[in-house]
Amino acid sequence: MFFWRLLVALSLTLGVIAGPIPDTAFPQEIAVRITRSHELEGAMLLKLCVTRDDVPYVLTSKGVARDFNGHLAIDRSFRPLAGKVPLDIATSPGGVLYYLYNDAWLANEDAGRLQGKLVNGRYQHIGVAPDGLVVLGGTDGFAVAEQDKVIALDVTVTGSRRLISFAPTGIWFSDGESVWKLVGRQAEFVGKSSGIRVLDASGPEIAVVTENGLQSFARKTGLLSQRLPSRDIRSLVHGPGGWWAGTPKGVFFAWDGSASTWAGPSGGPSAPPPSVRYFAGRRWLADDQVIGVQPDSNATVWVLTQSALQAIRYSSMTMAEKAVWYEQLVRSRHMRYGLTAERHLPVSGDVSSSEMIDTDNDGGWSSYWLASQAFRYAVTHEPKAKAWAWETFDALERLQSIHTNTGFPARTMERTGFKVSDPDRWNVAPDSRWEWKGTTSSDEIASHLFAYAVLWECAAESPPERDRIRQVVDRIGTHILDHGLYLVDVDGKPTLWGRWHPEYVNAFPATVFDRRLNSSEIIALLQFAYRVTGSERYKSKALELLDSEGYRKNIGLPMGQMGVAPVIHQGVELGDSWNHSDDELAFITYWVLCRFALTPELKAEYITAVADHWQLERNERYPFWNFAAAGCGVREFDPEGALWTLRGFPLDTISWRVENSQRQDLTRLPSNFRQQELAELLPPGERQYVRCNTQPFILDGGDDGHTEFAGDEYLLGYWMGRFVGAIGESAR
Repeated sequence: MFFWRLLVALSLTLGVIAGPIPDTAFPQEIAVRITRSHELEGAMLLKLCVTRDDVPYVLTSKGVARDFNGHLAIDRSFRPLAGKVPLDIATSPGGVLYYLYNDAWLANEDAGRLQGKLVNGRYQHIGVAPDGLVVLGGTDGFAVAEQDKVIALDVTVTGSRRLISFAPTGIWFSDGESVWKLVGRQAEFVGKSSGIRVLDASGPEIAVVTENGLQSFARKTGLLSQRLPSRDIRSLVHGPGGWWAGTPKGVFFAWDGSASTWAGPSGGPSAPPPSVRYFAGRRWLADDQVIGVQPDSNATVWVLTQSALQAIRYSSMTMAEKAVWYEQLVRSRHMRYGLTAERHLPVSGDVSSSEMIDTDNDGGWSSYWLASQAFRYAVTHEPKAKAWAWETFDALERLQSIHTNTGFPARTMERTGFKVSDPDRWNVAPDSRWEWKGTTSSDEIASHLFAYAVLWECAAESPPERDRIRQVVDRIGTHILDHGLYLVDVDGKPTLWGRWHPEYVNAFPATVFDRRLNSSEIIALLQFAYRVTGSERYKSKALELLDSEGYRKNIGLPMGQMGVAPVIHQGVELGDSWNHSDDELAFITYWVLCRFALTPELKAEYITAVADHWQLERNERYPFWNFAAAGCGVREFDPEGALWTLRGFPLDTISWRVENSQRQDLTRLPSNFRQQELAELLPPGERQYVRCNTQPFILDGGDDGHTEFAGDEYLLGYWMGRFVGAIGESAR
């Protein structure tokens, strides 16, 4: 019987989807943090080189350091070099590390043959040509060295900088005012530009960065024509697919079209690489003052900043594998009495200092985790997924039973004396060892109802399981009907937002979304309660509100007409700006509204309303909006956009401070009703980590790493996408 119910549920969506998008592997960005040894305290980090064996070396003021399995420490591998501090280091085009000292240069490859004597103190910079010829730069100019033989190059030096860069086809050098190319053993003048501070010949063009921006001394590719996050570039290198640039405000990647698929920031196989990716803030870097950046051959980009060595690693991952990662995160760090919880980090970024805390909407956010696991069970039949879903159902059930106000879900609960959020909203439970949080709003009713509806369809297989859902829904419905379509707290008064009576709902102008939203919420509740209980009381009240009180018309109010229409409700001004929480509440409500519609005619009207709202939200590319619309029966939605977001979700769910307002590649928007600050939708890894009740077109945000989120919204989007048939099984 359960199988056939599930088949019917799936048929509501599969017919409108052309076919699932295969879950092929994509490059998942992972921040790699390298600790720094105590002996490097106080040392200046000066230069980064990565060898052919993908080992990063760092020139410091205390000597050459290297990475030892995630630990940066002075390299004592070669005893004759231990304790010596080079003036410079460089890698050859083949990835061999060279050292420059006051009186010598050397490398440790080729059986130790690569070495030469120098006049003491004459040269401070070294580079290596593809043929192994060593180029030196110093106060007297430039020279080439072969073993102990040093030949000065015939160039007139006027600038003070010594820049040397190699490419597979040759080596270039600059004094900060002119650029030369080494041809054989001679210097060939290439061009002149004032204030050159970066020279890079590793790519398809010879790029220089001056105090006035980027220039090119060879054929121009996409780099110079792109809008870049910053023109204040301090290091530049070409890697597979494009350029990596280090700036005082982070590092960015600019795609040049030279590789269509590669292990880098390409957005996944279903989308072309973005023109620019930007990495800054402590999600990615210890600090934003980038000194050097170097990609290696192992899908890793090493970044040296003033305070640390770190890396951005591109690990091959499918969305299914990513879901396993998030599920482990939730289960290992974010379960509090069966509810999903945020973690507060007293020490910024230090999860070991953290504790789980209560929030205003624990029951609401936990509903998303419950629904994700119910969807997962419907797709995979994994017993663990069902057990986890019912474990959280038990917690939601207790939010009703922890007090004596029947049918009133508490916002959250905690052992007495340990509450954190809004201490004035709490009450002592009959079991005085516990407290519970009141003033419950429509948010909780909508989210709990969504969870119960998904559980009913996907993971309620036995009569006792269905009876438990029936009882919690009936208690909520009875409470609201018995109190005249209000949610009434223990003080006998309606809560601030638990109101669905026509006197309240229809008092809003048609341009204020609360009128449409609250109408949708109560009709969804009554329809679902009728479905699970069979009580005509729910059906008759739903029809009365729809046909006699205008709720049918309210649900279909056009989203395009929503605008500024200030309304004061109990001292709170509404309608003066858009509240993105309403979008969240709407889409979880739409799922129930459409899938449990009383008649096919009503369902068709609801689908039209959902499609109208989705059009307003489609530019967010948010998985839940898209897959909820599909689950309702909307024929046009954006599965590719949803997968772009799922693949881009950062694995690090800490609320690091993110700043984009200084970027020069973004389009600012004037002040607007929806409070969107920019035109472009940035990849998730470049935005602040927020819940789906916050719109994503925000430049700056975050709390400096003092909160870790559970990541359950990824799981809801992924497993809902699997359930509605938009995402296929993992390719591996």
